[in-house]
Amino acid sequence: MQHDSWQGTLWLAPDFAILHGAAGATDSHAHYAHQLMLSTGAPFTAELDGIVHTARHLLVESLRPHAIVAAPAPLLTIYAEPQRLGGAALLAAAQAGAPTLDHVAAALQAQPREPLPDHRLRRALDQVDALLSGKVSAAAVAGAAHLSLSQLERLFSAQLGLPVRRLVLWRRLRLAIRFILLGSTLTDAAHGAGFADAAHFSRTMRSLFGVRADRSLRQLDVKLLD
Repeated sequence: MQHDSWQGTLWLAPDFAILHGAAGATDSHAHYAHQLMLSTGAPFTAELDGIVHTARHLLVESLRPHAIVAAPAPLLTIYAEPQRLGGAALLAAAQAGAPTLDHVAAALQAQPREPLPDHRLRRALDQVDALLSGKVSAAAVAGAAHLSLSQLERLFSAQLGLPVRRLVLWRRLRLAIRFILLGSTLTDAAHGAGFADAAHFSRTMRSLFGVRADRSLRQLDVKLLD
C-alpha cells in the first residue's frame, strides 16, 4: 500500500485537532483519540474493526482499530481527547453548520467538556504532563494523587480506559507532534517529549497513527487555538 503524507491545514487546540486536506492511506492502527472523518467531496473508503466502509462520514471511537484505504477527496478529520469530548460531541459539532474549519472549530469550542469524575485523576494527569520531558515515575504520579500504585492503575484503567504506561506514551506522542509542528527537528521533538530517541518516537507514531512521522507532519500549515 502506498502511504502518502498528510497535506493541508491543521488547527490544534488543547483537547482537539482538526485536519483539513489530503489524507493518504494508512496501516491499520488504533489511538486514544476519538476520530471523526468527513469528506468534502467524493466518499472515502476506510476499514473499521476489520470491516470496510465507503462513506462520507465515519466516527472512530477511542482505541478502535482502523485504516484509511482511499480518500479521493479532501477530508475534514477531527481528533478529540476522549476524557474531554465524547463521540456525540464530535458529531454534534460537525452537524452544527457548514463543514469548514471555522464552523467546526467554533462548534467544538462551544461543546461542554466532560468533567473528570475523580479529582485525584486531574492531579495525576497534571503530574504526568509535568514529568513528560524525562522519566515519568508511576510512584511520583501516584504520590501527587495521594494514591497507592495499585489504586492509580485501577483509576486509570477504569476512568481513562488505559493503563498508566500507555497513557504516558500517548501524551508523549501528542507533545512530540506539537513540537514538530512548531518547527523542532524529529530528534529534538523526541527528546523534548521524553522518548529515548527519534526511532522510538517514529515507531510510536507508526503504531498509533499508521503513518511515518517524517513524511506526515512537514506538509501541514498549522494554526494553534487557545
